[in-house]
Amino acid sequence: MLKPTLIAAFALLASTAAWADTIKIGVVGPFSGPAALQGKNFQAGIEAWFALHGNSVGEHDIEVVYRDLPSADPAQSAALSQELVIGEGVQYLAGYYYTPDALAAAPILQEANVPMVVFNAAASSIVNASPLVVRTSFTTWQTSTPMATVARERGISKVITIVADYGPGIDAETAFASGFSGQGGTIVESVRVPMTTIDFSPIMQRVRDSGAEAIFTFLPSGPATLAFLRAYAENGLRAQGVQLLATGDVTQEPDLGALGDNAVGVLTTYHYAVSHDSPENKAFVEAASAAIGDPTQLTFPAVGAFDGMYVITKMIEATGGQQDAVKAVEAVKGLSWISPRGPVSIDPDSRHVTQNIYLREVTNVAGTFINKEIQTFEKQGDPGWTAP
Repeated sequence: MLKPTLIAAFALLASTAAWADTIKIGVVGPFSGPAALQGKNFQAGIEAWFALHGNSVGEHDIEVVYRDLPSADPAQSAALSQELVIGEGVQYLAGYYYTPDALAAAPILQEANVPMVVFNAAASSIVNASPLVVRTSFTTWQTSTPMATVARERGISKVITIVADYGPGIDAETAFASGFSGQGGTIVESVRVPMTTIDFSPIMQRVRDSGAEAIFTFLPSGPATLAFLRAYAENGLRAQGVQLLATGDVTQEPDLGALGDNAVGVLTTYHYAVSHDSPENKAFVEAASAAIGDPTQLTFPAVGAFDGMYVITKMIEATGGQQDAVKAVEAVKGLSWISPRGPVSIDPDSRHVTQNIYLREVTNVAGTFINKEIQTFEKQGDPGWTAP
């Protein structure tokens, strides 16, 4: 429940900031700390949008105000979001890399009269936290479910699941296991690890003992995924033919060079690869690479931010620059466009993005390691979403 002083502050803002020549967007993300690369990709996606489309909507200029949240910290996320609304007067909140941070900020939206556009956080439940939440990223149900079909199509019958022990990891485990078991496969063991785990050697011994033909894993991108893939190779599982199946968080492009040949052949299902072949993605990659400064550091949160800016500009158009969160969100229900990732739309019921999910294989192309798209699952919604 919001404190009375916050409710009064939000009411004052609503009466004094109904229209503005400059519209502020507050972006919360990890711009320092172990996940700083993801925050830099938020910023690269936003700057790519400005480079390709300008920083104004009609007569209204857009200003982005960033707040750093180095690691998952729900209390700090709520505090930063409130400060952006009350102290900076932002009309839109966006970003949110981790699910707990997005959930913690959601309760302020209604009183603040501010929509939230989620650039990354991936638990299905986020859109149910407030009717003012819209997502332009993905969910782990959405990216995990097709992998169950891939596994069965490849004759895999026994899988061990290894996931990070928080909302998206549990979603990924549940999504894969339900799809895999429903198609006749067997989950021989389910392992959940703390988000901060970086020593996976004991886990790899459990894989060996389990008799699994494949591993399915979800881990938040960053140090954990790099450590996991190294342990998978160094403990001999790759050489023994234990197939690694994962969501694309595990093989983000900035890590592929360091992983090298150890990652070749890893299969992932995901909504975006930097190597996606389309004119829209070529233009996006060029602009985002210039923004981030090092093209090898470009990865998936950038496209969530880029498309999030598109959605926000459509909200600004629909409201004429006025602060009207309900009207803004209503305006983008059913919105469709061609993204750098392919055709996407906002589901009018869930406010979640419908999109293609791609099966990718890590491949060495002329000395560069890429996530090569080899199969497409079209128009995937969020199978994990249920109406509140």
